[in-house]
Amino acid sequence: MQVEIKVPVLPESVTEGTLGEWHKKVGDNVAVDENVVDLETDKVVLEIVSTSAGVVESISYATGDTVKNGDILAVINTAAAAPAAASEEKESSSAAPAKAVAEPAASAPAEAAVDNKASPAVRKLINENNLSIDDIKASGKKGQVLKEDVEKHLTNQPAPRPAAEPAASAAVANLAQGERNDRRVPMSRLRLKIAERLKQAQNTAALLTTFNEVNLKPMMDSRAQYKELFEKTHGVKLGMMSFFTRAAVEALKRFPAVNASIDGDDIVYHDYFDIGIAVSSERGLVVPVLRDADQLSYADIEKSIRVMGERARDGKLGIEELTGGTFSITNGGIFGSMLSTPILNPPQSAILGMHSIQQRAVVIDGDIVARPMMYLALTYDHRIVDGKDAVQFLVTIKNLLEDPSRLLLGV
Repeated sequence: MQVEIKVPVLPESVTEGTLGEWHKKVGDNVAVDENVVDLETDKVVLEIVSTSAGVVESISYATGDTVKNGDILAVINTAAAAPAAASEEKESSSAAPAKAVAEPAASAPAEAAVDNKASPAVRKLINENNLSIDDIKASGKKGQVLKEDVEKHLTNQPAPRPAAEPAASAAVANLAQGERNDRRVPMSRLRLKIAERLKQAQNTAALLTTFNEVNLKPMMDSRAQYKELFEKTHGVKLGMMSFFTRAAVEALKRFPAVNASIDGDDIVYHDYFDIGIAVSSERGLVVPVLRDADQLSYADIEKSIRVMGERARDGKLGIEELTGGTFSITNGGIFGSMLSTPILNPPQSAILGMHSIQQRAVVIDGDIVARPMMYLALTYDHRIVDGKDAVQFLVTIKNLLEDPSRLLLGV
């Protein structure tokens, strides 16, 4: 029986994808739910798995090809699996060739083991460095090897790997000879989509940014006072993002236009609060969405953000986790940014930019004191949000963060 492996039905906003790495070739055995090929879409990398066990009979597309919904990627011959298994059983029944059968299995390529224990990005990193997954201590769920595990393993290596030395030597030689080389690399589909959406925002929205600064000492004092009890009670650390998210939701309630979007000649006001949290990943910036953030506790927000960050890092975010969103928050401060003008994520009408915390001299009650200060930026679409509302929106966030008890009292 022949079973076709097709491109799965993609959401309406995703019409096509680019084939990534093939993990199987014609003639290879494949098990049920085993990853056959990676599909890179505008938002995420999907693992296309086999629905049946068998042997890969044919492959229709190559790495880098563009495919659409329903395209047949490969054909699996399910009838070929049983004879192969029977043949192995027959060979292993003989005492003499038993060792010959066992040895190839023991020396199988590392990629076969890696398939089940690591994401595509981690597999690539392992293969590029000529490592064996069995030598890497895994810290992920169900024994999965994470990127940090590979990097830690590389850091602990006593000496550079021989395979990497020729490339390094060649690079040094090129520099010594004064060679000037260019490398042309196709943009990934995600990078293309990021470029398209950012340009769309600049071309269609009337972008304007307003700034303010916030004294984070009250918030940091609250965290310091309750962090141990919070972690003991909820099993997650109390970070800053829960404060900023809750403050943003409260401000959105007071200024509905900032939580709205434009659709043709209409303004669509959203009565729910789906907050996009920008996360940096190997493939680029992704913005997973925190649904119904107004209904989440501080602990729920912290847990959700931690899970989203881990899934983004491991390339496990689903398309449904990246679609929608009524407002976004981005934190350039984790990379050292002091001030920036973030670009909104269409069709949203605004985005909040956080920045690095710095001890600065400020005047409080007539005294000059040092306080942990952060610049805040709100980029908004001036077609729908008036300057007065944008400024007061940011002031609201400032006031809520400088007196966290306001969040509990709703004032």
